[in-house]
Amino acid sequence: MGRDSLVTPDDILAERLRMGDESAFKTILDAWSPAMLRLARSFVSTNASAEEVVQDAWVAVIRGIDGFEGRSSLKTWIFKIVVNTAKKRGVRESRTVPFGSLLAEDEGSTVEPDRFRTANDPYPGHWKPGQKPQRWSEPENAVERAEVAKVIARVLSELPDRNRILITLRDMEGYTSEEVCELLDISPGNQRVILHRARVAVRGKLEEYFAATEEASNELR
Repeated sequence: MGRDSLVTPDDILAERLRMGDESAFKTILDAWSPAMLRLARSFVSTNASAEEVVQDAWVAVIRGIDGFEGRSSLKTWIFKIVVNTAKKRGVRESRTVPFGSLLAEDEGSTVEPDRFRTANDPYPGHWKPGQKPQRWSEPENAVERAEVAKVIARVLSELPDRNRILITLRDMEGYTSEEVCELLDISPGNQRVILHRARVAVRGKLEEYFAATEEASNELR
């Protein structure tokens, strides 16, 4: 059971917050604060700044809950406050995360061209033999899962801020593309391009990890 499943429906929860129900506030504080902190950290320079952003966001939630109209989910509304608060803090720290337009880094191929068949091939543009990404089996034990998690954490830390924000929201927090576009004020097209870049980067590192693991396993046989 996910932590969000413990949260009551938006209209009931919002009304409880308006009435100053401390148990309702504690419920969402416990359920959503970790994700809010991860999101805020992508916009500011330190963990301490991110913690202050989340604290300020919660204050804004309590003060502004009467303005919640239910046009989006309560969680999206709150996370939007986090984003806006973090953006303002990021500007003060001379740290900005552009989403409005694509950058030079978003252009060009995301996969090495030599993995595809050439124009002279009977099937130009298709994957070369052995170059198509393979489906991986789930790690068999806790040690393997921990190693995979380390690989993913490392590549996420190396991604440009906005790529990390998008893949975190979509693939780790489970937001839909529509919700992410609303949260970040980003167009659907830009969201697709940036997210694709992030996913390709993560998959590339996982390919390297699994290839090295398989090679090491074969050497031990």
